[in-house]
Amino acid sequence: MTKGSHLEKLCLIRDGVGRDNISDFTNNLIRGYLLEYTQTFAVRNIHPSLRREVAVSKVRFNYGTETWETATFDLPWYSNRDDHVLLTPKDVLTKDDTWINKTDLIDNFRSIPTAIPNAQLREQINNYFRKMLPRLPKRKDERQAAFRTVQQFPKLIDFYIKHKEDTGDQAESISSQRVAFSQQLYLEQFRELVELLQGKTGFYSVPGNSYDDAYKRVLFLKDVIENKGGHRIFYIHGAPLEREEDLHILYRMTWIDTTSDVTREANDGRGPVDFKVSQGAEDKTLVEFKLAKNSQLERNLKNQTLVYENASDAKTSIKVIVYFTAQERKRVDGILKKLKLVGDKNVILVDARKDNKPSGSKA
Repeated sequence: MTKGSHLEKLCLIRDGVGRDNISDFTNNLIRGYLLEYTQTFAVRNIHPSLRREVAVSKVRFNYGTETWETATFDLPWYSNRDDHVLLTPKDVLTKDDTWINKTDLIDNFRSIPTAIPNAQLREQINNYFRKMLPRLPKRKDERQAAFRTVQQFPKLIDFYIKHKEDTGDQAESISSQRVAFSQQLYLEQFRELVELLQGKTGFYSVPGNSYDDAYKRVLFLKDVIENKGGHRIFYIHGAPLEREEDLHILYRMTWIDTTSDVTREANDGRGPVDFKVSQGAEDKTLVEFKLAKNSQLERNLKNQTLVYENASDAKTSIKVIVYFTAQERKRVDGILKKLKLVGDKNVILVDARKDNKPSGSKA
């Protein structure tokens, strides 16, 4: 059974502990290894003009002196950020949630007690879980009851972690698939977008205020996707993108060489907005991207951007909705009609369907 206090294990699944925290912790833990790896790669493959000798603090802990040690490395240097670059071996990369996480534990809670060999403890857990449920429970009620049960019986986390450790090979396989997906999407297919955008005269020198800058880039992107074959970027092995975060990365690539300040996932107190584009304190525009199949689309269109505008002191906002099927378009049209947003200039629909875009030879 995995060692560690129940408090430590509860920290793994508490709110606020997600992939970013785990990633930061892991990077700090293996910093020395990553620095050595980066230096070896850089010396072999990167021109000296793009490298710099960097003194890095807290590389390793000296147990004799009980102090952190600083060491110097020859590392890639990113002049725009005035900072060094740290590389990570592809075989230790992953994507999305960590293998052990709160969502997975709660979603699969019902299967955990069955793995407990102690029949008395198993019945206590099941009985407590049932008591936490209302008479007609919804999915939200079940999740809350599961989390309360885990807090009451933290030993459940031991069995959950043991199961995840025993199926570690599956984690490695899933991670490899996700990294391969990212390589295909970000390195190969997104490069095609850049080439398409570069072919548009004056794309990377859009003048105007923050709204004009943001709006014209959305329209450029829409044109590339709908009329220049850019829709192909959105499909991996025939299936459309599943994550709105990938749309964000795609849009961010259109902001090369801009005078505007472009902040992704800016948070001014009411949650992160996809993009905040600004040209000074008095000129701010927000841009939100949504997939048409998003179950919260109607609520987001009705409330979210207004909240963000008030929090950011932004006077303008743009909502971009990407759809992949005629059925998704029909759903969006229904929502826009209900919210009286049909024809609204600031709600831009992007047609990423592949069944209505014949090749030039067949058009």
